[in-house]
Amino acid sequence: MALLRGCLCGSEEDFRGLLNRENLRLFSYKEIRAATNNFAHSNKLGRGGFGTVYKGAWEDGTAFAAKVLSSESEQGIKEFLAEIESISEVKHANLVRLLGCCVQRKSRILIYEYLENNSLDHALRALGSANGVTTSLTWSTRSDICVGTAKGLSYLHEEHEPNIVHRDIKASNVLLDRDYRPKIGDFGLAKLFPDNVTHISTGVVGTCGYLAPEYFVHGQLTKKADVYSFGVLVLEIISGRRISQTIHSDMFLVREAWVLYQQGKLLDMVDARMEEYPEEEVLRYIRVGLACTQATPSFRPTMAQVVALLSQPVALHETAAAMRPPSFAEHHCGGHHTPAATDGPSAGPVVQTSPKARWRPPAAAEAEQPGCSAKFTYSEVAPR
Repeated sequence: MALLRGCLCGSEEDFRGLLNRENLRLFSYKEIRAATNNFAHSNKLGRGGFGTVYKGAWEDGTAFAAKVLSSESEQGIKEFLAEIESISEVKHANLVRLLGCCVQRKSRILIYEYLENNSLDHALRALGSANGVTTSLTWSTRSDICVGTAKGLSYLHEEHEPNIVHRDIKASNVLLDRDYRPKIGDFGLAKLFPDNVTHISTGVVGTCGYLAPEYFVHGQLTKKADVYSFGVLVLEIISGRRISQTIHSDMFLVREAWVLYQQGKLLDMVDARMEEYPEEEVLRYIRVGLACTQATPSFRPTMAQVVALLSQPVALHETAAAMRPPSFAEHHCGGHHTPAATDGPSAGPVVQTSPKARWRPPAAAEAEQPGCSAKFTYSEVAPR
């Protein structure tokens, strides 16, 4: 225990709890190094904000993923412990399974199950390459990724005790197995939410483009921040475009979706490489994505409602309550953000577009139409 404390600078209570977890195996640095061929570059799967992930294989041939934390800072230690605390007891088909860890010397390594198709971000990136995997991302595959990810998030928000807010839902943290079934990974930024806690004021962490406005501007963290990120993810999956490709462009993906919604042209954002898809179902998924990215957190559905919206025959109804797109001026990564002008009862939806945008901004009269000022609710529809 003294060795662990000396190496990791954590409290004795932190690491006593770590060693007492029944579902967590402690691996030695030596066996991980051997299994990854001395962390060979050819085994590198990716790199995140707090470490590099390598593929490894035990002597029996079983593959695994090793997340090697590179930081020796206190922040890196907190991320390591938070990830273990968040996921060590979690068991769900759409969450990556933590197998164990290494806390030997100065090494902090997390061992996860290995997923053959890397991440959703990797799959979306491949779509834009010369050797794109278009045949692997049919509508059936994309819809399954949406539903599976929603189920994993719903479990974290509603079923796991205590509830968990992930805080970093994005395409690179949605991993895909050999059949492209999704599993949410990377819980280093996760926050535990006891039953009596509705929100937490905290420093803003996460990935530009996925951050909910109220969290980005005010640091107010609720489950609805994850819901917003999930909405962005749905729009990426349907359009086949990564948010990183549009975050600095004139047509930021979420803004583009809202402009098309106001113009009644939502199908224009569907990935042209999908030759066949059920239009009504795709429209329903896009509208769910928009509902998740509304400016007002309380208007966004819960993840349990999202699962119902995506996986059942439902009809989306619009009520008179105002549905507002997020203020896109607040989403620049350089720290320059201007709150939307929302004062007064007549304030309408805010969709700021550049003169160089491919789609014209809607006219003022169009912005006042009922279709642009509604929140989504749903009801079940009996299948024929």
